[in-house]
Amino acid sequence: MDLHGLRKHLRDAPHDLADYLHTLPDDHPLQIALRTYSLALSLALGPALLPFVTSRRARAQGFGRVLQIVRRELGITAFASAITVGVAGGAAIRHIWEKWETDTSEKGSERLPRTLQTVKVWLGSLKDSHKAFLSNVISSTLAIALLHSRRTHAKSAWIGRPSPTLDLSLLFLVRAMDSLVQFALFKPAEASERHLPEPTKEEKRATRHKWSSRLDALVFWACSARIMWCFFYEPERLPRSYNKWIMTLANIDPRVLGALRGIRNGNFSYKRGISVPPDLVTSLSKDLGYPASWGDPALLPAYGGAQANETWKALGVSSRPGRGGLPCEIVHGDVTGASCFANAAIRGAQAFAEAVAIYLPVHVLPILLTRPRKLLQVSRLITTLLSVARSASFLSAFVSSIWFAVCFTRTLVLARLFPGIPHDFWDGPFGCTFVGSLVCGASIWIERGRRRGEMALYVLPRAIRACLPAEWLKSGRASVRWAERFMFILSLSTLLTAAIHRPDTLRGLSRWTLAFVMKGPNAGFWKRKRLGTNAPPTPRAPSPTKEIGAHDAQ
Repeated sequence: MDLHGLRKHLRDAPHDLADYLHTLPDDHPLQIALRTYSLALSLALGPALLPFVTSRRARAQGFGRVLQIVRRELGITAFASAITVGVAGGAAIRHIWEKWETDTSEKGSERLPRTLQTVKVWLGSLKDSHKAFLSNVISSTLAIALLHSRRTHAKSAWIGRPSPTLDLSLLFLVRAMDSLVQFALFKPAEASERHLPEPTKEEKRATRHKWSSRLDALVFWACSARIMWCFFYEPERLPRSYNKWIMTLANIDPRVLGALRGIRNGNFSYKRGISVPPDLVTSLSKDLGYPASWGDPALLPAYGGAQANETWKALGVSSRPGRGGLPCEIVHGDVTGASCFANAAIRGAQAFAEAVAIYLPVHVLPILLTRPRKLLQVSRLITTLLSVARSASFLSAFVSSIWFAVCFTRTLVLARLFPGIPHDFWDGPFGCTFVGSLVCGASIWIERGRRRGEMALYVLPRAIRACLPAEWLKSGRASVRWAERFMFILSLSTLLTAAIHRPDTLRGLSRWTLAFVMKGPNAGFWKRKRLGTNAPPTPRAPSPTKEIGAHDAQ
């Protein structure tokens, strides 16, 4: 081949590759691998490179740091490569398995050894779903082996901190558990209801939907209670980024959290008049413009009643008659003064504004990606904005309900009714923060039914992690590593099998992602999402081979 021919061959290579890919079905292993790798790589590179756009400190590290991140994420043991092996590997094994069964059935298996004949008969007796699950188990095993072979997963790296892939494994576990629950309770096979009249089917579907929505709300309530309690007292049980996000949304001074944790571990007490360190809350009081004595537990009343009123009169506090503990002005911080109602309302309004910034892309981006012209319709635009407002109201109620429950317990009602109970209890782990943690989850009823399920699946992995013993997770024991590996393998295998054989048991994020990855953009779900658009398909020049073939056919 001369130089001119080589250049022409290289120039046409991308078009030839595109033409070849277009000849493959959407569920071909190569197609699945390309979609999985592109999606996983974008999920890995996006968060890693975003600070270089938003942070001047990150940009100061130079372009070399960007190349280092890109090189790391393109490695064979990186997230994108490992997930591609786990997802597309199972499809490839199924493809090879089917081809082997076809070839051996055509040629006959008499010439095979007796052991292989027995294995072939056993494999042939398996259902398609069982074959898919076994294939996915093999590929998922390879995927977690790649992830755990990274330098950050060396045996010494497991000691002192949880596994870097723990959150991913818990995410797969929760989604797989949800698929199994939907399969067992809420998504019976069509054959079981085939002979029922249509009104009966509708009634059964409505009943299942009602109970599914209630179960989602219960799961969210229990998970949010555990997560918020850990945020107050054991933040090390939660992911660092999740702690930071809650801290930003709650807008609470770290010194108030320090006092709450000090009451639990005995370093801060109204009854004993101690504070470790001594200026924990007095510094906050001075920063807010109040006397330092307002934050000194040695001077504050430990009980309510008439004795507390005398102490408040000496300290110059007029907003807390009959109750002990820290003044509300200190607890509320710089948001408002002594009014508990104003504090809850203002914090709810602030959370609403922040939630709009969070939920607006969540509701608008799917429409922009699938049906952009729908946003030009006034009715559709109003519906979308109302959905954003509803989701923002949920988060606003979540935040404001915690603050109001805290004030209800330590100031407005309970501490006033029982002045003989020391304020070490009301401000302790089973007092105001406990009530606030229990109350906030009820705000999920503001959300729509489908959103309740997705929110429950979002918080459940964090709640499970918060329930696991922190010492065990950071111990570096072999039991931790193998428990996570089995969890990853079985969960991912279950999800991939459900995506092929029972996609109706998947919900929300797992349903959208796996429908695109396993079946492509022409899958029924994504195709329905695109209905209603008049945008023409992307033009694509035909290959010379196809043109010649069409000419010959004529």
